[in-house]
Amino acid sequence: MSPTLVVMAAGLGSRFGGTKQLVEVGPRGEAFLDFAIRDAQAAGVGDIVVIVRTEIEADVERHLRRFNQDAPLTLVCQDRSGPAREKPWGTAHAILSAADAIEEPFIVVNADDYYGTAGYRLAVDSLAAHPDDAAVVAFRLANTLPQVGSVSRGVCRVVDGHLHELVETHGIERAADGTIRSEDPPGEHADDTMVSMNMWGFPLSVLEYIEAEWEPWLAAHRTEPKSEFLLPSVVDELRAAGRLDVRVLESPDQWVGVTNRDDLDPARAALADR
Repeated sequence: MSPTLVVMAAGLGSRFGGTKQLVEVGPRGEAFLDFAIRDAQAAGVGDIVVIVRTEIEADVERHLRRFNQDAPLTLVCQDRSGPAREKPWGTAHAILSAADAIEEPFIVVNADDYYGTAGYRLAVDSLAAHPDDAAVVAFRLANTLPQVGSVSRGVCRVVDGHLHELVETHGIERAADGTIRSEDPPGEHADDTMVSMNMWGFPLSVLEYIEAEWEPWLAAHRTEPKSEFLLPSVVDELRAAGRLDVRVLESPDQWVGVTNRDDLDPARAALADR
């Protein structure tokens, strides 16, 4: 079994102010998604599906040809699935839009994050050993915080190595005294708190679950221009209902990402020797 890598690259990059998916962060001009493809292939991934939107499809395809000539790539446009809307319908809808291109258990990552190498190996091994279970690759909170500013993270409540609850937590920032605090919900967090950065491993059956959830969600939110059908929310609902067991895989790696333009230089410095 060779899992498929699914890279979500259809976002608008509103806070960043441009096509964050293709911004150069590597020493040879690589984007984050190039590291994802390279590291996933080294871990044993087979096919690669990149989810984009029509507006950037040609640019992404041109970039991928330059850096990943031999990769078995398929591009899917999220905006060609579901009702037309300026803002993409969310990460769970992104996966649903690519369902026809996914034929094996699959690993999902964001196109604008660097996850390191360990997470891909952990996900591949978990899908092979536990083919009916999902997995979330979790990172130590301290390994995901920017030098300046606050962030949102999915805080994992872990029981016996399994996800017990996923709490979307906002306004997380390290204070001057070294304490990590959040605003919503308010609280303090240890450096080794496990958080999700949207790196998942899924059995193929999850596609059926997402499809079943999509139509009721759309009926309730169709007229809301900013509502999103989000993958973490769907996964947590399935877990809470006892329909999906989610293993928590702890990555030792440093996560790197960019939210604003000010994050670019630190990201490039972190990836300079990769």
